[in-house]
Amino acid sequence: MSSTPTTAATILTPQLPHTAGPLRFLRGRSAYDWAYAAAVLAGLVVAFLRYGPSMDVYEEGILLAAAPSLIALGWFWAPLRTLALAVAGASLGAIALYARKTDNFGVDLSQADQVFWLKYMLASQSAVLWMGVLFVMSTAFYWLGIFVRTPKATAARIGTTLAWGGVFMALVATMVRWFESHQIAPDVGHIPVSNLYEVFVLFCWLTTLFYLYYESRLAGHAGVRSIGAFVMLVVTAAVAFLFWYREARDAQQIQPLLPALQSWWMKIHVPANFVGYGTFSLAAMVALAMLLKTAATRALVVGLVLVPGAVLLAILGFWAFGGLSPETTAGLGKAARMAAGLIVFFGLAIGLRRFFVDRLPAAEVLDEMAYRAIAVGFAFFTIATILGALWAAEAWGGYWSWDPKETWALIVWLNYAAWLHMRLMKGLRGAVAAWWALIGLLVTTFAFLGVNMFLSGLHSYGQL
Repeated sequence: MSSTPTTAATILTPQLPHTAGPLRFLRGRSAYDWAYAAAVLAGLVVAFLRYGPSMDVYEEGILLAAAPSLIALGWFWAPLRTLALAVAGASLGAIALYARKTDNFGVDLSQADQVFWLKYMLASQSAVLWMGVLFVMSTAFYWLGIFVRTPKATAARIGTTLAWGGVFMALVATMVRWFESHQIAPDVGHIPVSNLYEVFVLFCWLTTLFYLYYESRLAGHAGVRSIGAFVMLVVTAAVAFLFWYREARDAQQIQPLLPALQSWWMKIHVPANFVGYGTFSLAAMVALAMLLKTAATRALVVGLVLVPGAVLLAILGFWAFGGLSPETTAGLGKAARMAAGLIVFFGLAIGLRRFFVDRLPAAEVLDEMAYRAIAVGFAFFTIATILGALWAAEAWGGYWSWDPKETWALIVWLNYAAWLHMRLMKGLRGAVAAWWALIGLLVTTFAFLGVNMFLSGLHSYGQL
């Protein structure tokens, strides 16, 4: 009797049951699976009965596709069932609390500051604050798990639990904010993915959820939870930016959509884009972990200081030209501080690398995880780019205009297309692939934020 060796690739590949057909597969579902599917379908029916008259045909199509997709995802990865049901229950609870008091148009949103559970837990802004606290605490516990080793990796397990809690609160915040927007005025309601504040919430929970998926799939490998210490750093940085942006721009206020954003395309283009951003960021942090585990110290010192150092020199070069607007100068100052912070962080990471070498999973596991994340992100980013072109044709009359955001999106796409080509055709592995993925994070970050800081164009919806 032979057995198949367990590798990172086999664990990360979905293991579907060996059946003779779809009927046997369906019979293999548990009672919880069917109860979950029934709940999703019931929610679909209620949504159509209650909101159908206000939907156009495209929105109805999106809703019809969302239900079977949610069921399939819950059957594919079991924890999503509980997460989806919990988010639905908490969101409906928040809506019920709001519904106790109405005003001239809808519910009275001032209850968010008056009703205990809304004020301290379930109103969208309260939920976002909880999301941030839980993600920061998760990061701290993941790092504690690296430096304080216990037989059952208790600190890292707590980090995982807190990460799940952060995802839960982020999704509740998203659902409740969506409801709140529709209670302001007839032309205000929209899915909350329309500005920097809203998409940063989206980025935080998407990135964390993808990491939690890979963590669960790789649970059989020693030290897998230590990867969370690196991945959650990106999420914590996003939380810090989100809270700064909230205070600096009062960004939590729900605003009517700009005319160009009043389209059903936004509901699918933006989430697809941020699957790419999230998984590219995840892959970069996994690549950093792999470099700290395997690369020579001299190479790390040169590379991990040179990369952010090059960014810092580029910023100084911008200043040297002079004649910059006050807004651009302020943006350069923020970027310079971030680059300096990266140099300090990388220096600390190199100095403490002895703690990582025997606490991280095998290099093969890290390499496979980064590859899978980039592959998923590239697929969704490609879809998002196509959808964006179709949206542009409808909104501006042309599929492509070489707008700065479009140009940098193309650069991101070409970067990861080349990475995957080299991986699949030339067997790219190890340090070169890791450095490439890490530098790719800088390219992605500029496409995501740098364009908004330094450039202007048709996509300037969230200037800093």
